[in-house]
Amino acid sequence: MDKIQQMQFFEQNLQAILMQKQAFQMEMSETASALKEIEKSKEGVYKLVGQLMIKIAKEKITDELKNKEKILEARLKKLEEQEEKLNSETKKIRDDIVKNSKKEK
Repeated sequence: MDKIQQMQFFEQNLQAILMQKQAFQMEMSETASALKEIEKSKEGVYKLVGQLMIKIAKEKITDELKNKEKILEARLKKLEEQEEKLNSETKKIRDDIVKNSKKEK
């Protein structure tokens, strides 16, 4: 695989990571919003399970959502690490391409 193809491959992977990261960030935002609404709620809390809406204890759903937040944070951290690595690799290849093109002139 030549340098340009390799750089394109890394950039495609980077784009996929950014899309995943954006999806996880949206999910984190929704989870944080749900937690705020649960805290405000003075009445029962319901959870959608398939096509059913089931009443659930506030403590239980709060624990579930906090656990979900932890999982999402871990996934986001991993994606950020992959993003940094790909950015670094792409930069190295780009620099090599520029350096080689200058030599050819």
